[in-house]
Amino acid sequence: MDWSIQDIARIAGTTSRTLRHYDAIGLLKPSRVGGNGYRYYDRDSLVRLQRILLLRELGLGLDAVGRVLDDRTDAVPALRDHLAWLQAERERLARQIASVESTIHAVEEGEEIVAEQMFDGFDHTQYKDEVEQRWGKDAYAASDRWWRSKTAEERADWQARQARLAADWQAAASSGVEPGSDEAQALAKRHAEWLADIPGTPGYGTGAPTAAYLTGLGEMYVADERFAANYGGADNATFVRDALRLYAAAHLA
Repeated sequence: MDWSIQDIARIAGTTSRTLRHYDAIGLLKPSRVGGNGYRYYDRDSLVRLQRILLLRELGLGLDAVGRVLDDRTDAVPALRDHLAWLQAERERLARQIASVESTIHAVEEGEEIVAEQMFDGFDHTQYKDEVEQRWGKDAYAASDRWWRSKTAEERADWQARQARLAADWQAAASSGVEPGSDEAQALAKRHAEWLADIPGTPGYGTGAPTAAYLTGLGEMYVADERFAANYGGADNATFVRDALRLYAAAHLA
């Protein structure tokens, strides 16, 4: 069975123009072209399109999407990684929905608001214990104040930056480059600069975190599956850790 380009555009919530562009750049070729010139897509094409749309949701550009697809030709493991991330996101959103519904009910009924329940699912606190244990309560308190001071738009921008960085790490790990390669070290530099923008980070205000902080964070990415999931699993997290360790040794005190 196959579907016409119009069918796919409607089902996937995209446009025929976008699908033709994907064809032109080699990202998604139709499985066949009819005698009338119409493009048709089969089951494998739909699976590939789903992967494209998931990667685009993570903030990857089309070039990066193409590299990931080329490097991870087996769709099932890649989709399992996406599924794990989506399930975690679903759980977080469900908690947010419940907390907002509770607040609405309390306000409408004139009931007392339970502050501890109002922010369940707002995940800037999800690693509170780890941060305080490793780098102290002052470090967590500073980063928490910084996050709460941001507007909704600023938070969304920062989260998008984080998502792009994680997606680029996944693409690099999947491409098979070495942790010491120019590509991986450029990502490590971006990662260090991203961390250095967060108050409470050791080295905040100097433009770069300390070497101990960066390498310790890399170890945490591997040791804790919640962190590893941000980079597509333990193997990718190991790649990130090794690249950060090399960068810290070469550039940080």
